[in-house]
Amino acid sequence: MTGFADLAMVTIDCAEPQALARFWGGLLGREVTHSEEQYAMVDGAGGAPLGFGKVEGYRAPQWPNPDGTKQFHLDLYVDDLDKAEAHCLELGATRPDFQPGETWRVLLDPSGHPFCVCLRR
Repeated sequence: MTGFADLAMVTIDCAEPQALARFWGGLLGREVTHSEEQYAMVDGAGGAPLGFGKVEGYRAPQWPNPDGTKQFHLDLYVDDLDKAEAHCLELGATRPDFQPGETWRVLLDPSGHPFCVCLRR
């Protein structure tokens, strides 16, 4: 079965992107391909890359997590932002008012988890 979108990247919120990228890169045998104070990334090695974004005041999740707070979001590559957004909305997603970029759209899944549809490069 062919899907409507391809998984582009998984981005994980954290307090220290560089340290988290080193950890996951080492654990998965992946190279750290980008590293700065606000954002770091490990390569996909045949799969989707992992990104790590700094969040001020980040609080680590509890296990189990009784609050169900967001800890990551998915980025998906698409060929047409308008069509992708419409398709996602048809499936039950919603579009928040705040949109921080022009080459991607932030949407919320039916449970309220944010994800991005991004123009395929």
